[in-house]
Formats: sequence, C-alpha cells, structure tokens
Amino acid sequence: MKIKFINICISASLLVLSGCDDLLDRTPQNKLTEEVVFNDYESIKTFAWQLYDAFPAYDQVNGASGNSNHDKLDGERTTVQLRRGMSDQIMYADSHSDLMDMGSENGESVWIWQRYEIPTSSYDYSGPYRNIRTINAMLKGIEGSSLTPEEKAHWQSIARFFRAYNHAALMNRYGDIIYIDKLLSDNSPELYSARMPRDEVAKNILTELEFARDNIGNFNDGECTVNKDVINAFISRYGLMEGTWRKYHGLGDAEKYLQASATASETLLPKYKLHPNYDEVFNSESLSGVDGMILYKRYVADIIMHRLTQETRNDNAGEDLTKKAADMYLMTDGQTRWTSPLFEGDKSLYTEFRNRDLRFYYTITPPYKVKRASNASGWEPTGNPEDAEYMHFMESLSDSQHKTLPSDQWTGAVTLEQPNLFLHKVNNWNHSGTGYRCWKFYNRLIVGKNNQDISDGPIFRIGEVMLNYAEAMYELGKFDQSVCNKTINKLRERGGIPALTIGNEPEDPTRDPEIPATLWEIRRERAIELMAEGFRFDDLRRWKKCEYLKEQKLGMWIKQSDYPKMPIQNGASEGYIALDGTPPGFPDHYYLQPLPTDELILNKNLKQNPGWETYE
Repeated sequence: MKIKFINICISASLLVLSGCDDLLDRTPQNKLTEEVVFNDYESIKTFAWQLYDAFPAYDQVNGASGNSNHDKLDGERTTVQLRRGMSDQIMYADSHSDLMDMGSENGESVWIWQRYEIPTSSYDYSGPYRNIRTINAMLKGIEGSSLTPEEKAHWQSIARFFRAYNHAALMNRYGDIIYIDKLLSDNSPELYSARMPRDEVAKNILTELEFARDNIGNFNDGECTVNKDVINAFISRYGLMEGTWRKYHGLGDAEKYLQASATASETLLPKYKLHPNYDEVFNSESLSGVDGMILYKRYVADIIMHRLTQETRNDNAGEDLTKKAADMYLMTDGQTRWTSPLFEGDKSLYTEFRNRDLRFYYTITPPYKVKRASNASGWEPTGNPEDAEYMHFMESLSDSQHKTLPSDQWTGAVTLEQPNLFLHKVNNWNHSGTGYRCWKFYNRLIVGKNNQDISDGPIFRIGEVMLNYAEAMYELGKFDQSVCNKTINKLRERGGIPALTIGNEPEDPTRDPEIPATLWEIRRERAIELMAEGFRFDDLRRWKKCEYLKEQKLGMWIKQSDYPKMPIQNGASEGYIALDGTPPGFPDHYYLQPLPTDELILNKNLKQNPGWETYE
C-alpha cells in the first residue's frame, strides 16, 4: 500500500467498524465486518493500519490546516498516540524528569511538584481499552474467516502484538489493570471486574508477545509494518521495563523479563548497525534505508504531518535541557567535565561547549552571536571570532537543511544569538529558560509553513536496543567487556568518545553512591542517547529513583548584571539560572497514576491505587 493512502485506509476501516446508517439496503454491519473485512488479506491489512496510531512517533497533523486539524480520538487529547512518560509530546514528557525543563515561568512539572489532579476521565486509561476492543474484534473475525492457516496465524500475531502493547501501556501507568483478551458485549461481566494483579498481567503480555514473535509470517506487508524484528524490539523494551521495575520495587520474577529482553536484543544486534550521523536519525525526510531503523513512521507533505520540529523553531519556550543533563555529556578524552583537563569551565557557554560528545551539539543549540543585516532575515558576523566558533564547527557536522548556525524561526527569520534567554530576549522566537535549548528535532526541511513538518519519526531503533541489552545483561550479572564493546562503545564511538573499559570507568563526583560505577555509565549512556525522546521519567520510575526529582533544576551560569530579569540560584549576583525552586519530594504513590474517578463510579469493583484515595 502506498503511504499516501494510509489515512484513507484508516478512515475506511473505522467506517467498517461504525457502520453507515444512511446506506440503505446494504449488508448489515456485522455481516459487512465479518464477511468482507476479515475474509480478505488486503482488507485486514487496511483494517490493521489504525492499530499503528498507538505508537509514539512524532505527533500527528493531518491536512494543511495546522493546529486546527489535529487527530482527535476524544475531546481530551490532540493525538491518538500512546505516549511514554505520562505526557503528550516526547520532549515535554522528559520535562517530568530531572534532565529537561519547560524553560518558562510557571512551567513546573505537575509530577515533580505534586500537583497532579485525579482526572474524571483520561485518554491514558480509555484510549488503550478502545484499541484493545478493536483488536479483539479483529481476532474474533479472523478466527471465523476463510483465510489460510498461515494467514490467520500472521494476522493473529499482529493483533496479539498490539493487544500486548496496549496492555503494557496501561500496566506501566496503573499497575494492576483489567486484562481483556476477548471481544466483550454490553453485558459482559468483565466490564465490571476487579483489576488483575500485575504478576498475571505481565505474564500475559509476555506470552502474547512470544506467540506473536513465533507465529508471525513473512508476507511482506510493507516497510513500515510490524514484523518479527519489531516484535523483538518491543520485547527488548518491555522485558527491561518490567524486569527492572520488579527488581527495584521489590517484586519477584525479575530475571524472567530481563532474560526475555536480553534474548530479544541478541537476535537484533547482528542484523542492524548504527547510522553514522546521529542527527539524521531524527531529522531525515525519509528514514527508508537509514541504518538502525527497525520501525519508523512516515510523514508526507499535505497528507500526514507533525509539528515536533516547529516546537524547536517557534515562539514557545519549553524545550530545555537542565544543567544536570549538560554535565552528563563526556569530554572527548572519555572523562567527565569534573575530571577532564579538556574542560575549560562553565562560566561561559563558549568554553563549556568545547571538546564534548558530538551528541551534545546535535541536542543543545551551540552558542553564537551575529548582527542584524539590512533585511529582516539576514545577518552579518560580529567580528568576534568566539561568536562564530560553533558556527564554523556546525558547518563541519551538518548542512543547511539541518543544523548549521545561526538557527532560525520556522519563517526563516534568523535568531541573532544563542542563548536567547526568555526574560532577556533578543528575538521573540527560539528562546530558552536554562540556556540549554533543545534542538534535537530541529531541521530546515520545511521553511515558511508552520506545523507542517515531514521528517520521519523513529519508533524502534537499534540504538535503544543496544542500551536495553547492555542494561539487561548488567542486571543479569552477565555484562562483560564483549557486551560493552557491541553496545555502549558503539554508541560512544559515534559520539567521538573513547571506549569504556570495565573497571576503569571515569571518575564522576556526582555519581549516586548506591549505583556501581559500571551501571552508572550504562545509565549515563542511556540518558544521553535517548535525551528528549520521552524515556527518562519512565526510567526513573522503573529504577525507583524519582528521588532525583527532589533536586532543583538549574541552567547556565550567568551574571545578574548581564541578565537582570533572570533568577539565579540562592539570589546570588552570579551563578546558575534557577527558574524553579526546590521541589517538595516525590511520594511513593506517585510512581503510578491514579485511576480516573469516572471509572471508579462505573465499576464498584475497581479500587483506587494506594495513596491516591485521600485525593478523591
């Protein structure tokens, strides 16, 4: 199927599901579904396209009308996708962690500041169950169809994969859940059942995934479709998530899930290699043929687009790394900024940016300064060589469609300097609260059109699988130099960082003393490689390390005399930017979301997650 017809096909599928009351003298709805859709291979493939909207790629915008035409499944959400990190857009999801900040006044995370309010209803809860109902209808239809046994097994595998994926999203957020493995009617008792314990849910999910992996066929449904590698990639992710959650939250059977993650990862590592350019993984118009892509989402101009790039090229503040995040990036000698002789200090961003991991420059907008030229979008050099240092450097790393400097607004209007602090703005766009403005998803593939981005979005990539494998093997007690070399060190090599030698880890005075040095480096690599992709908050939750969220989020070093409106830590005359205060802490019950109150009213057998009862 050509990608430009995906939206039409999804709409047709939903039409089949809902029926058309105005089409008189046609086959009844249930006959239409069972006899047409599920008896034909291509019709099932068309029907199944809607299941892919559960994947958190880049956010969707259909048509050319920008914000007014977002996908809407219900009135609460502007996307039908299930997001990681208990948030909508992936960069914003990471603002609930310790490594990113909204970068504006009154932009504190509701999770970090204990301001989360129990919703009456929530797409986080209802969305996956809607998807599961569609999947169960598909499975019921396939069972009674005239497909060949091989075709049935193939589509049952895809359906069960997505059923596992949606149940896993629910379990990640809520812990114990109602697990539904059949098509329910209005009178089904399961609608009013109690929640299934996490132990049983987790086992069911893994069983579903293993069935899908072992029974999916090789029918070549297309490049951006679920296949055995995609299933293994999700087992790699899910096994690590559940295994470490169980280990650090005091549950049993952690090794079973960690081993599943490691085994799935081992099948993928020999088949994929890292793309040599980190930036092109996130900012390519097409990811077809790009190394390391296991599954990605295509975006096409005027048909299916997103606005993630424009979030890094518009008037919003809110995509900043914290000082803690900036400090995690290693120096080119493999040492930390605390111990390396290459580090020239952080009293100036010009010195702080020198000799760093290449991913540093692809993730944080490097500092520069230019003068306004005679036309509105033009510029001239200041004459100060330091102001142009990273302009020349980025020319060696990138090109005019991606990340050369000066950066510009989506209209093409130049940003005269970075950092462009939002309470001391030189331009009204591309400003920052911490000084470390995230531009990981910045590109110039589209200029002059707002919210119409077309860069393809990775869903599963080998870089994440490498990290999953390294961590799972460490937790299993099997991480050695060989594992390190084919995971962590491949990622470091791409960043221009020397290989890690086990037993000779860099000295890091900020290391959590409860975390061994080797595991600390694995987790550092994960944080850097996956920065701004929506993983970090979930990582802290599964490690039971949300105590990190008690730390005050800081920004770059400034002098009050240079930026009189920007707040500085402890009210000093010079020091680190401190937009936020010191958070109150992270209570244990915040590790899980509360169930929406409407669900508790509708089903008296549901009980609220412990700790949230007093909030109702």
